[in-house]
Amino acid sequence: MPRSWTLTGEQVLALPLDELALEVLSDAAENREWNSRNWFMRMRDAYPRQREVVLALAEAWQWLRSKGLVAHNLEQTSEQAIFITRLGHRVLAEGLAVVRAAERLAVDLQPQLERRVRRQFLMGEYELAAFASMKAVEVRVRELAGAPDALIGVKLMTEAFKESGALIDPALEPGERVARMQLFAGAMGVFKNPSSHREVEFDDPTEAAEVVLLADLLLRILNRLDPSRSSGSP
Repeated sequence: MPRSWTLTGEQVLALPLDELALEVLSDAAENREWNSRNWFMRMRDAYPRQREVVLALAEAWQWLRSKGLVAHNLEQTSEQAIFITRLGHRVLAEGLAVVRAAERLAVDLQPQLERRVRRQFLMGEYELAAFASMKAVEVRVRELAGAPDALIGVKLMTEAFKESGALIDPALEPGERVARMQLFAGAMGVFKNPSSHREVEFDDPTEAAEVVLLADLLLRILNRLDPSRSSGSP
């Protein structure tokens, strides 16, 4: 059995697939494994007559490949030659939250976010991605409301969505109109304005991903307000 590998067969079968894959990746990194089949064969010897355990480990290797954490090493002649990718090393350093958060964004984002924010997020620039996503909302509100460039953040949202604002929706009940104004203003105040004035750390990629998804929702609401000028899908 490779050094550092201490899981029993029962523990292997009990782990969720992504957590088992992380165990495999960590072990491969520590042992400087370059050939997945060699690793797999040693594990088969370590778990004799435990076919379900061996197959679970095979699933873990497949998961690592499918998520881009390991890749085929073209510098080697063996078809089983692998190396740990840049994303794989990030996962080793930061944990599975990196992959799980990226999967949250595996949806059709609004074009304003797709062009820039997804790229920043996947590069690990979580703070920039969160800020840029809210900035896109701010730009869209200013465009639809015809507001001056000097009007930004919470003040812009308040002016645009107040009772006499350019983006008021008369089809909504008064309380709903106030709630919509508060939704947009709150999003700016919490996630955009602080980043404009001071350093905000997004250590948790999951939180940053949720900010991006919130921005995506706000942009979809804006697109419904003026479909003729929509720059994104409904």
